[in-house]
Amino acid sequence: MTQNVSPPRDSTGKVPSAAEQPAWRAVLFRADVRTMSLLGVLAVLILIGGITKPDQFLDTRNLQLVLTQASVIGVVTVGMTFVIISGGIDLSVGAIVALSSVWATTVATQEFGFAGILFTAVLVGLGCGLVNGVLIAYGGMVPFIATLAMLASARGLALQITDGRTQIVTVDGVLDLGERDSYILGIPPLVLVFAAVTVIGWLLLNRTTFGRRSVAVGGNAEAARLAGIDVRRQRLYLYLLSGLCCGIAAFLLIVLAGSGQNTNGNLYELDAIAAAIIGGTLLTGGRGTIVGSVLGVLIFTTITNIFALNNLQSDVQQIAKGAIIVAAVLVQRRTASTT
Repeated sequence: MTQNVSPPRDSTGKVPSAAEQPAWRAVLFRADVRTMSLLGVLAVLILIGGITKPDQFLDTRNLQLVLTQASVIGVVTVGMTFVIISGGIDLSVGAIVALSSVWATTVATQEFGFAGILFTAVLVGLGCGLVNGVLIAYGGMVPFIATLAMLASARGLALQITDGRTQIVTVDGVLDLGERDSYILGIPPLVLVFAAVTVIGWLLLNRTTFGRRSVAVGGNAEAARLAGIDVRRQRLYLYLLSGLCCGIAAFLLIVLAGSGQNTNGNLYELDAIAAAIIGGTLLTGGRGTIVGSVLGVLIFTTITNIFALNNLQSDVQQIAKGAIIVAAVLVQRRTASTT
């Protein structure tokens, strides 16, 4: 992110038209403006929280709570961002989180301790992502339909495993991660995992062939195929990545809640899609940023926290989120029309 976000000028001091500007500079300028705008929104929300509930909102424990809550949905959003950039959608992420969390917290699984819970959560997430990827990439199914079917199936299987009951975690190694004694320099371990996933996602998108291929597939799948990209295999990898993120998020949720429930991850798909959209990811594919998506997650989590501290009803909170999503889409359309 650059310090100066003013439009590039030529030697005469005049701002060149969009057609005269190098493509990479135009994209960089738009990304800078979008990032600065999101940071501005987040700063305003922090200011509002500080004014309305200064003693509670600015308390260190509350800020740690905000970041911890953002971590679970944030990891899911990183995977969702890749899928949307490629021109796809994944409506099943919340259900995959639920299924991964309950499968990883069964009595049989907990007998294998910390490693058993972590491995199971990740493996179930990858398995669901594999099914989605195969159906979409090689089965020719529309992503909306395939992931909707996974949503229903995973929720049903999660309910069958738990029989509607909460599965309490008894493994000390897992529970200890949620305790304040495990914080590193005042930072919860879950936040560190979220930060690591964010950095890896950013590097994967911006510094690897995998990222460039994902953008190419989302921008124009046929052109990507003619350029030598195996579009079907790339889509399979992307849904595997989304499933992996869901498995990691499920483990973080287990640590946070100390249990597994079939209701875990409720509406995560909507929150992840919304965060990616306001972060600048196009629903039509071909463009998106990990940084923008993470800022979107932080904005939504901060809104939720401010509403909770001020005892405002959840319906008002949902209206506010909806308004932000609409505003973000309108800004996207305006930006697209001027470039």
